[in-house]
Amino acid sequence: MFRKSKLFTVATLFLAFSFLLTACGAQDGKDYTILTGGEQGTYYPLGSALAQVINRNVDEISATAVVTGASVVNVNQLKDKKGQLAFVQNDIAYYATEGLVQFNEKIESFSAIASLYPEVVHIVTAADSGIQNVEDLRGKRVAVGDQGSGVEANTKQILEVHGITYADIRVEYMAFGDAANGIQDGNIDAAFVTAGTPTGAIEALKAVKPVRIVSIRADKIKELTERYPYYTAFTMPKELYDRNEDATTVAVQAMLVVSDEVSEDDAYAITKALFENLETFGNTHQRGKDISLESALNGVSIKLHPGAQRYYDEVLK
Repeated sequence: MFRKSKLFTVATLFLAFSFLLTACGAQDGKDYTILTGGEQGTYYPLGSALAQVINRNVDEISATAVVTGASVVNVNQLKDKKGQLAFVQNDIAYYATEGLVQFNEKIESFSAIASLYPEVVHIVTAADSGIQNVEDLRGKRVAVGDQGSGVEANTKQILEVHGITYADIRVEYMAFGDAANGIQDGNIDAAFVTAGTPTGAIEALKAVKPVRIVSIRADKIKELTERYPYYTAFTMPKELYDRNEDATTVAVQAMLVVSDEVSEDDAYAITKALFENLETFGNTHQRGKDISLESALNGVSIKLHPGAQRYYDEVLK
């Protein structure tokens, strides 16, 4: 009896000691959350690739990518300490730090790691919808992105230069996947989607129904870029989404940003891992091929994190 009791005690102590070591190891490491976007956008697959790169190459940091409502939500979640890294449009990052548009107060608790790739504004509709230009959206059921999202900000600004307000359309707040399904089912007429190309939701839609990307006229692009300088003109080739003609539209830049609570050393290590493992991003999504050191500072609209700055100072001499 004594022998069995002694063995039980030794086994119990061993298990307790093992658990203690595991717990201590978890506490020594850091769990970072990467705020991305919807599953059918571009942020989520690239965020998952970033998590993979960090987990493989940065000591003592464990990273997880999570689905979110994208740019505006991501900024607010960084502020609320619900994440440490985030994908954010450069225009939304600027608005946040200045307390403009969707933000009632300045949010200055985050900084830039890098500019990543162009995020293109798609105005997508079924090829047989009869919608040929932005003015044709009047009276139509239009998905404008999630409420308060970066997509919605783009939508409002593009409608604005065309003299259109929400009172002139039937507004539907929808994520990319829901919007694509709505067009497929005939429940909505058009959708605004701001994302890297190709976008999964539109790819899925065009597999079952031919689509049109509605062009923005050159004079309206000029007016838009003069009023909101973070936009640039963008030509979407007809081969994308199997269409009959090129489309003229605008783009903003996707950025990777980081909470200012992340240390300089950690931000440096993450930036270094990002640019030393570019093939992972290129293999994950076509827009991952756009990420490069040469364009890392293009369109950066907020301050750089000191850790990222240190990395650039070393490699961009």
